[in-house]
Amino acid sequence: MKLIIGNRAYSSWSMRGWLALKQSGIDFEELVVPMFDEQWEKRREGDEFAPSLGKAPILWDGECVVWDSLAIIEFLADRVGRERFWPEDESARGMARSMAAEMHSGFSNLRRELPVNVRKSFGSVPLSDGVEAEVNRILNLWAQARARFGGQGEYLFGDWTAADIMFAPVVTRFVTYGVKIPPFVATYMEAVLHRADVVEWIELAQDEPWVIEEIEKFEGKKP
Repeated sequence: MKLIIGNRAYSSWSMRGWLALKQSGIDFEELVVPMFDEQWEKRREGDEFAPSLGKAPILWDGECVVWDSLAIIEFLADRVGRERFWPEDESARGMARSMAAEMHSGFSNLRRELPVNVRKSFGSVPLSDGVEAEVNRILNLWAQARARFGGQGEYLFGDWTAADIMFAPVVTRFVTYGVKIPPFVATYMEAVLHRADVVEWIELAQDEPWVIEEIEKFEGKKP
């Protein structure tokens, strides 16, 4: 398998696809493609990017191509066993899938106003009303998952699942922008940030030479 990803420093969707492959246990080759440099438009028109219309991540498995992080998760779950990605309990599994889908399609203010940058910490920044509402929604979802299904485990549903993979970049956003969080969230975030695959992703991002100035010079949006 070959996974094409964008900059580790900035690409939340690439992080999800990469974490999913790590979770699958399948060996894979990775190709990091710097986003938004002077060659980006030309590069994304290449054959490897064509199926996804120039978006990353993209997973190639021989002639089979899968794009979109959630699709990659489901493809890998079919390949190695769904129990590696989703909770065994039916109610927990239903909630985990719903949370993953909501992360996949929602939280547009958070995405737009607090872009991922795993190399920076800007301290506590002011949040717009839209972002604050979405942060509260995420914290509420995490609280429900932990209270109902977390048990003695460290993650949302006890063991590491696709839901944690989908929310891992949100954890890094909360760190980058100093989002105020309750104690139970701090414990969960610490578990995510100390997970070996997440540590590896963040460490590899530190050595990337590419810089997106607009993200690096974050000024935020007035609340």
